[in-house]
Amino acid sequence: MWQSGAKVQRDKAELLRSIAIDRTAPPPARQGSGGGGRGLILGLGAGVAVVAVAAGIAWSAGLLHHFGGADPAPAAVSAKPAPSTSAGPAQPTPAAPVSEVRSGNLIGSGYVVARRVATVSADVTGRVREVLVQEGMLVQKGQVLATLDDVLARSDLDLARARQASAEAAVVASQADLVDAEKTLERTRALTGRQFSSEADLIKADARAASLRAQLVKSKADVNAARATVAYDAEMVDRYQVRAPFTGVVTEKNAQPGEIISPMSSGGFTRTGVCTLVDMDSLEFEVEVNEANIARVRAGQKVEATLDAYPDWKVPASVLAIIPTASREKATIKVRVAIAVKDPRILPNMAAKVTFLNEGKGG
Repeated sequence: MWQSGAKVQRDKAELLRSIAIDRTAPPPARQGSGGGGRGLILGLGAGVAVVAVAAGIAWSAGLLHHFGGADPAPAAVSAKPAPSTSAGPAQPTPAAPVSEVRSGNLIGSGYVVARRVATVSADVTGRVREVLVQEGMLVQKGQVLATLDDVLARSDLDLARARQASAEAAVVASQADLVDAEKTLERTRALTGRQFSSEADLIKADARAASLRAQLVKSKADVNAARATVAYDAEMVDRYQVRAPFTGVVTEKNAQPGEIISPMSSGGFTRTGVCTLVDMDSLEFEVEVNEANIARVRAGQKVEATLDAYPDWKVPASVLAIIPTASREKATIKVRVAIAVKDPRILPNMAAKVTFLNEGKGG
């Protein structure tokens, strides 16, 4: 059908060319006044004929298009393929390597980490009465960081001390009774030997002395139990004071006075710690190295590290250990790098570039 439409167009174009008036031809010679009128009439007739023929051709083309003919000039189909609209997963972009080789040295990326860091919490559940530290404060091992409300604990301690005093008094009384009973037993034994006292009196005196001996043993045991209770309650009172487990710097304050903290997370508004403490002497670099380059790393190897915060400062270091496990997702192995200098500019979680030096290249 498209070919039929094109043929109609060609026929229409040829017909129009055949009946077109050549305006470049010289006008015909005038033959008097009558000849001019006839020329005008002939020109008008030719124009009417041209219009009629063109209208007929257009009507024929319209019928052809109406009854299934193709468009005279169909739109060109683009040769470029349409973009895919598949909902499948996109191909991941390869990530930049965590280590690279530059100038013969292996360079890896890592962070400053603390080997000794702790969220300091209380051993008991209680309400915070006072927090004695702030972020950035240096604290010593055993220093009190916060105190909890210990009214009930101190009441228990006072009660235990009173019971201890009562038990100790009972021991003194038992000792006095026992001394008297033993003296009575000796007199009764002497009188019985001289027939001034009966055998029953001797047996009774002996039984009383034995009972008091047992009572004294029990009283001494009660004293020991009371002392243990006092020691326990005193320890519980001390646990209402949160102390630093090691010397370090407070990096985060997690609790405020009035909040409840607990060694176990119970949800809600209960805190699990008072603050976060970091031992700055335990800082080191943790670097990830590609599996393909791990053979170039060994324990004791000299290293130069550059912190992103101080790009012009070369931090001397050395390989401490290669962690004996690999990441399946990233195909990397972690390397621990010991820092040779202690400097307050080195802070936990700082990003760093670590250069593993080859033999003969100092660090």
